Amino acid sequence: MISVALRNLRHRPGGFVATFLTAFLGATLLMAFASLLDTAQAADAASAESLSTTASVGGGWCLVIVAFAVTSTLSLAVRQRADQITLLRRVGATGRQLRRMIVGEAAAVAVIAATVAIPFGLALGRVLLELLRNTGQAAPSVDYVFGPIAFGAGFGVTLLGSVIAGIATARRTAASPGARPARPRLRRIAAILFLAIGANCAVLTATLMDGKGIDAMQTAGQAGIWAAIGLALLAPELLRLVTAVLGRPVRALGIAGELAVLTVHSRARQLAGAVMPVLIFTGVATGTVYMQAIENKASAGRLEPDYAQDVKTLNYVVVGMITLFVAIMLINTLIAATVRRRQEFAQQRLAGATRGQLLAMVALEGFLVTVTGALGGTAAAMFTILPFGSARADRIWPDDSPTAYALILVIAAALTAAAMIGATRRTIQGPATDAVRTA
Repeated sequence: MISVALRNLRHRPGGFVATFLTAFLGATLLMAFASLLDTAQAADAASAESLSTTASVGGGWCLVIVAFAVTSTLSLAVRQRADQITLLRRVGATGRQLRRMIVGEAAAVAVIAATVAIPFGLALGRVLLELLRNTGQAAPSVDYVFGPIAFGAGFGVTLLGSVIAGIATARRTAASPGARPARPRLRRIAAILFLAIGANCAVLTATLMDGKGIDAMQTAGQAGIWAAIGLALLAPELLRLVTAVLGRPVRALGIAGELAVLTVHSRARQLAGAVMPVLIFTGVATGTVYMQAIENKASAGRLEPDYAQDVKTLNYVVVGMITLFVAIMLINTLIAATVRRRQEFAQQRLAGATRGQLLAMVALEGFLVTVTGALGGTAAAMFTILPFGSARADRIWPDDSPTAYALILVIAAALTAAAMIGATRRTIQGPATDAVRTA
């Protein structure tokens, strides 16, 4: 089945684009941050400390989000090929063979993505080092090194994460047709675990880190990221809850609203894949931006330790990189999930729905997805903002303008709408009968 996996990659590359881009971007970020550890080995003591701090904190945050992103996009890519897997099972493929094929595909995509990411990781690592030099956190004499740690992080983490994601996805996808469907118990247990870790980091920030100054940013930032991932795992439940609350006004908008609510009710698990990147994008961006705003006000006019500038610079760099990564993941996930519905759209057109009604339906689905992701992301950001405000500024609620938060929501809504409506517009082109026959 490994040969089948390689032929799938060669003949159906489009089905692996989202997974490849996620693994590629993740490997690029990991290599860039890990290369700072290679660089630190030959640097002076002060520069080595700044390089190590940036690499460990930034790389650690990226590691968690990259692993989650690879898992979600790979699961979506495999679900899109349900017909192919059913056909293979009918011609005699066993569940073990199908699992081997899926894991083989995941490993192959990870190796290719990490290989392509090498020059980009090297270039981005140079940019990070130059940024640290310009802010006085690394000496001008420090030479950039892209060595074994960078290669190990890029290939090792990407490959390991992809294989683990492939195994988890294969266990669900390659089960026999008569097998009892898996309960979402493990997903909910994982969500509770991540939320507990986030809550623990939040409590540590508000208690042990109270009065510790800039050091509180590390635990506060981790709290929001862990909470965002935990809430993202609960995306199906959150989406159903939001739809139950907003279902009546959405239905009042006509046929498109009725179709949107029915679709969300019947496809909550599939649409949850669209909620996840919106939630993580909103949570990480909001938490980090307002945490930095609180720190800027708290440190104004005060004498800060030498490494304070390290952390501030790190936060701006990390939030920019992670926000870009999650934004691309959001677009990839939404486009892939929407294109997969080609046959569904064709059947609805044959049943009498017009192209305009389908576009309106997807727009309203995007509205429900955005609201769910925004609410979940806002809740996750509170794991960072509230304890950090208490520890750093002696006030729980930040005294800052909501402009940045509104901008983040606008970006999330714009990305969601552009990806879903744009993909739908392309998907419903042409005769509906052709789409039904070729789906």
